[in-house]
Amino acid sequence: MSGAGARMGVGTRFRYDGEIVEVVEMAATTAGNEVVLKDGRGRLLRLALRELMFSDRAVLIPEQPGPSADDGEEIASVILDQLRGDERRQVLDRAEHVREVLTGFRSGSPELAEEGEPRPDYAPGGRVEPKYAAKALELGVHVRTVKQWVADFRRHGEAGLAAKRKCSGGAAGRADERWVDMALEVMVEHTGESKPSRKVVIERTRARVIARHGPDAVRLPSRATAYRILEDLERRHPLFRLSTKRNRDIAGRPEGPYGKLRPTRPGEYVLMDTTRLDVFACDPLTLRWVQAELTVAMDWYTRCITGIRLTPMSTKAVDVSAVLFQCFRPRPAGRDWPRGAVWPEHGIPRTVLVDVEGATGEGLASPPLVPETLVVDHGKVYVSEHLTSVCRRMGISIQPARLRTGRDKGPVERFFRTLREGLLEVLPGYKGPDIHSRGELPEGDAFFFLDELEAIIREWTATVYHCRPHSSLVDPGLPGLRMSPAQMFEHGMARAGHIEVPRDPDLAFEFLATKWRTVQHYGVEIDRRRYRGLGLPVPGIRSPYEGPVKNGWPFQVDPDDITRIYFRDPATRVWHTLPWEHAPVAGMPLSEDALVFARKLAAEKYRYPDNRLAVADLLERWNLGLGTTLAERRMALRLSREQTALDLPRTGEPKPAALPSVRRALGDDARTAGATVPGSAVEVGDDDEGDVDPLNEDDFYADALDDV
Repeated sequence: MSGAGARMGVGTRFRYDGEIVEVVEMAATTAGNEVVLKDGRGRLLRLALRELMFSDRAVLIPEQPGPSADDGEEIASVILDQLRGDERRQVLDRAEHVREVLTGFRSGSPELAEEGEPRPDYAPGGRVEPKYAAKALELGVHVRTVKQWVADFRRHGEAGLAAKRKCSGGAAGRADERWVDMALEVMVEHTGESKPSRKVVIERTRARVIARHGPDAVRLPSRATAYRILEDLERRHPLFRLSTKRNRDIAGRPEGPYGKLRPTRPGEYVLMDTTRLDVFACDPLTLRWVQAELTVAMDWYTRCITGIRLTPMSTKAVDVSAVLFQCFRPRPAGRDWPRGAVWPEHGIPRTVLVDVEGATGEGLASPPLVPETLVVDHGKVYVSEHLTSVCRRMGISIQPARLRTGRDKGPVERFFRTLREGLLEVLPGYKGPDIHSRGELPEGDAFFFLDELEAIIREWTATVYHCRPHSSLVDPGLPGLRMSPAQMFEHGMARAGHIEVPRDPDLAFEFLATKWRTVQHYGVEIDRRRYRGLGLPVPGIRSPYEGPVKNGWPFQVDPDDITRIYFRDPATRVWHTLPWEHAPVAGMPLSEDALVFARKLAAEKYRYPDNRLAVADLLERWNLGLGTTLAERRMALRLSREQTALDLPRTGEPKPAALPSVRRALGDDARTAGATVPGSAVEVGDDDEGDVDPLNEDDFYADALDDV
């Protein structure tokens, strides 16, 4: 019986660094056992025995056969685990018969002898040939079969008695490899094309095989076998069963093992991405249904959303900068938000504060932090000169994701899916993730304007998403504990001992767009808006800058809030806030797009409109509320164009957050919902532009926009 051991002493041969060496002497020293080796040219080499036995440079050459790791036999556990229940019982029963032949006892040990053992025919000792014959007669098999069982049992134990299984590759393993390889090649070529039928793939494979190898060189499988081969190849390269979009995503997977960045503290990695939402919104400028694009910034460690911006159709570089600006200076929390959704002014969790009420103030919508590394894709808006230059000055690294590899930003992609399943699908105007999921007429529901939809998303993120446990937020020391993003932020502070905070909050102004304007006696005018305040240069002073405007000064403008601009005094290097002269009328942040729309409304209603009147009318229109039926939606469109002579009251109409669908998404049931369901693949949105308004436009707007 061969064993796994081999003799180690004088005369044992090794292959060391590619040469055959032989042990000629062994010695025990104070440093350990040593050996002296001699190669074929008579040179001697002294080595430590442990170096010879465990180094990758040396390989033992055994003198007798025995088991090795590179032989063709499978290990015992692999063989036995493939047996079914009846096959395993058969192997165990056969092993008992073999042990009875060898030892006289079915258990193989006299201490575990059964009643009546050993039987006379199998008494220990004596010749084995009569025992073979008795066992063959007892089981009704040939004597050679019993001898083969004994030989297999001695070499491999019970695993040697199992039926030999051949590794079969299914239908593909029985067919000609050249035909199978050609079929796989044809399937790969259809990755980026429309989904073909199996018949087309088989016919193209047959034609290509004949063209390359000749008409009779390759044995073609039958039609049924070809279909079974394609079914086997479907596991290697999906083509027929899943959607073409999913097949392209699977084909784009990396061939090597997946890698993953592992953040260790809040702010170490911030993910930024843009997606097209699966819900229609109404653009207040054109009064047409548009698909909104959402840009977010997410802290990878905590999954907290630190920046949100909603734009119609296309996102610009200034929108990305505005989202990054929110990481430094978060937006204020809503008035009616629950206390658990409001972050303290400085971003520290309440559990580490002493005077909670005195320290929090009004509160923020998200925690402020400084990104150390931005993980973005290769879109032009994310690699703009302005953004990359400011990030370099701030010490923020930019890590581009791999091309067409959405899994590099997996957490933010998962947030988009959670947003769709947790909020968007219960809102009016929801159209589904693709054309196959779209309802008959999603545009027939009530609508939201872009600014109202963004406010709803912000509130849902703060009140539901940040407070709900996530399946991916775990502590390795407590794998059963699921934490929310807010709890994970607190955990990150306790684990890292610190977080990165803006060393100077005024550095955030550098992310905003720069407008060059001259200083007049009435202040600064930007897009027909006048700003003035303390810190503004005196009119007539020559500007030290050589900008695109002669004698112009640089002013930073936030497109989300045009009620103020920011100016840095070149002498003192101190930032000053310059309010808009009509900011008190608004009483809240006002976007640039909203003001343009307000001016358009006022120009149609008044002969000599001004910004003050335009803002007042815009706020009045926003307070009109939303209808829930098609007729009420038509009424809202009339009112949005200010072409009705009726002066409807402003009370009694629900605000967007008071609609039943929004209340269900932001209600207590949603806040206490369980963890999100994990998923490895994400499919977001569709790009079917031109199909966003199935309504007959002429019929719809005929009575909605007529003068009354």
